[in-house]
Amino acid sequence: MSAVMPDAPAPVPAAPVSVPVPVPSHFQTFLAFDFGLKRTGVASGNRLLQTATPQATIKAEGDARFAQVEARIKEWQPDALVIGVPYHPDGAPHENTRRAQKFARQLRGRFNLQVFEVDERYSTTEALSSGARDADAASACIILEQFLRSLP
Repeated sequence: MSAVMPDAPAPVPAAPVSVPVPVPSHFQTFLAFDFGLKRTGVASGNRLLQTATPQATIKAEGDARFAQVEARIKEWQPDALVIGVPYHPDGAPHENTRRAQKFARQLRGRFNLQVFEVDERYSTTEALSSGARDADAASACIILEQFLRSLP
């Protein structure tokens, strides 16, 4: 018979661990998106050069946004997509975190491509401080280059 201690604290569940998804070596070309409610920055890049090139920012919402994303995918034929996911400076999620993650899920479902999520804290600040004319596209470049540098 075991004794139950009424004052014993309940076990605390372990914090979720983020395990990076491996990127297959045959994935060489990528399209990246810096999601925003009204504007979505776009960049293309490849694994070999580990560089990204800004593309025209998508200025649309809802289905109109997805039509433009589809056109970019047809044009660039990427092996996978990369999405910047914003967090508070302390790493806590916020409403735009959830919106970007929803956008990533929608891309997976609509286009049947692997989607990699990248922490994009400060990408817009970095883009603006560099004097970018299109901060959204520049942010997408920063997100994609960060992702490409992380690959083996």
